[in-house]
Amino acid sequence: MSEQKKEVIRFSDVVKIFGKGEAEQIAVNHVNFSINEGEFAVILGQSGAGKSTVLNMLGGMDVPTSGTVLVDGKEVSAMNDKQLSKYRADTVGFIFQFYNLISSITVLENVALTKSIVKDAADPMEMLKKVGLENHARKFPSQLSGGEQQRVSIARALAKRPKIIIGDEPTGALDSETGKMVLKLLAETAKKSGETVIIVTHNADIAKIADKVIRMKNGKIREIIENEHPLSVEEVEW
Repeated sequence: MSEQKKEVIRFSDVVKIFGKGEAEQIAVNHVNFSINEGEFAVILGQSGAGKSTVLNMLGGMDVPTSGTVLVDGKEVSAMNDKQLSKYRADTVGFIFQFYNLISSITVLENVALTKSIVKDAADPMEMLKKVGLENHARKFPSQLSGGEQQRVSIARALAKRPKIIIGDEPTGALDSETGKMVLKLLAETAKKSGETVIIVTHNADIAKIADKVIRMKNGKIREIIENEHPLSVEEVEW
């Protein structure tokens, strides 16, 4: 009998509406799903599907119009601004498509910034070793390739020791080989470290390596797929 995994994330009947009157747009339309601890989940859909809006609500950067968002038993959707700020700092590690590194400080200093955000941040050099970039610690972001910069951003996210890591098209600006390297790192993070990793993408090939795939279209969930035997990154044809 397989061990029951702990549920970390639950969206219950979540709706997000932008604008009012004739300008009203339903970006997320009665969405329900759950994600377990240590899962590598992909929210899949084309532009305008609502996937980034879901990610923003999960990350505490936006709040639902109605419905509830629960993370680790806490109702994120009911938090005030101060509570959301603490939630973003303590619980969530963010990975962006264009890295969001500070160009005027070194790679090591970029990762070390987490020490000013959370009390028990991991050692920045250890995190750079984890992503294979310890030899680039003294360089500036502009001296690195796109893939290396994305790995720095992953190291920065991991340094917070977050409960969940979320990525908005984290391989969107990378070539296929570099993208594979980044995805392998994220998948291994979920399996080895126990963090829950959620990324949004329009690339259906990426979904093949996920434990769970949440496919969205026009603000609604069309399908939820549980991959009992997800492919390894090396097995996926791009």
